[in-house]
Amino acid sequence: MAGKQNLNQTLQCPDQDYRAPDREMAEVEVEVEVEVEKTVTEKVVAEAEEFPKAIVRRLVKDKLSKLSTDSEISVFREALEAFSESARIFVHYLSATANDICKESKRQTINAEDVFKALEEIEFSDYVEPLRASLEEFRQKNAGKRSVSSKAKETNRKGKRKDPPAGSGSQNKDDENESHKEEDNAD
Repeated sequence: MAGKQNLNQTLQCPDQDYRAPDREMAEVEVEVEVEVEKTVTEKVVAEAEEFPKAIVRRLVKDKLSKLSTDSEISVFREALEAFSESARIFVHYLSATANDICKESKRQTINAEDVFKALEEIEFSDYVEPLRASLEEFRQKNAGKRSVSSKAKETNRKGKRKDPPAGSGSQNKDDENESHKEEDNAD
C-alpha cells in the first residue's frame, strides 16, 4: 500500500525530474568526457606555447656566464620553468599589443614595424635599435641565401630546356624510315 502512495505522489508532481539512473549515468559520462577533452586540449595548447627547454636553458646559462666569473653555473629546473613562463607571457603581451597597432592601421598582418611600435608602447624602447640591427642582419643573410638558391634554380631550368643532340634518339630513325618509304614509292 505504501508503494502505491509513493507512486501516486510521484504522478501528482509532474514538475519534478525523475530520470532513470541509466540516463543520469550517461549524462555524467558525457560531462566527464567533455571535461577530459578540455583538459587535454588546454594541455596541448599550453605545451605548444612553451618555449623549448633546451633553448631556454642555453640562453639563461649563456647570459648568466657573461655576468658571472664562475665557470660552472647551474640553474634549478623551477627557475628555468619560471624563465620560460615569463618569456611566454612577454611574447603574448607583445604580440597582442602589436596586433592592436596593426588593427588601428586597418591591416590584418603584423609586420616588424608593428612590433617595434609595440615595444615602445610597452616601455621596452631600449630593445628597438638592437632588434632593428638584428632584423637587418637576418634579412641580408636570407637575401644572400635566396640569390644563391635562385641562381641554382635558374641553372637547373636552363639545363632541362636544352634539346637532345642531333643524330641520336628515335626521331632520327623515324626520319630514315620515312625517306626509305618515299624511295620505294618513287620506284
